[in-house]
Amino acid sequence: MPRILGVDIPNNKKVPYSLAALFGIGLVRANVICEKTGVDVHKRAYQLSEEELGSITGFIESNYVIEGNLRREIQANVARFKEIGCYRGYRHARNLPCRGQRTRTNSRTRKGKKKTVANKKILRK
Repeated sequence: MPRILGVDIPNNKKVPYSLAALFGIGLVRANVICEKTGVDVHKRAYQLSEEELGSITGFIESNYVIEGNLRREIQANVARFKEIGCYRGYRHARNLPCRGQRTRTNSRTRKGKKKTVANKKILRK
């Protein structure tokens, strides 16, 4: 299994799809990386030579923030939102969607399982 920046990439997939397994690299960015480093996009990951792996690694290191550094950067941004007390920080702190989605229905991924609230009886005279 080839390793790029400390992460094992899938062996049997084509190179762009294997690179997309890295956090911070999607399919479009993976294709750009292959184009810039001169790697054939139709090759499988196990067919890559050491020189090609080295060129891909060097290109990624010099141009993109990925994996642990990117995760830390995202966490720092969320912590900053919470600290300054902005709306997005408030939503992150309460584990609610922060990009304008409705929450009366849906948003179960963020809110978790439904919590049923009992109805109060209406007293009639």
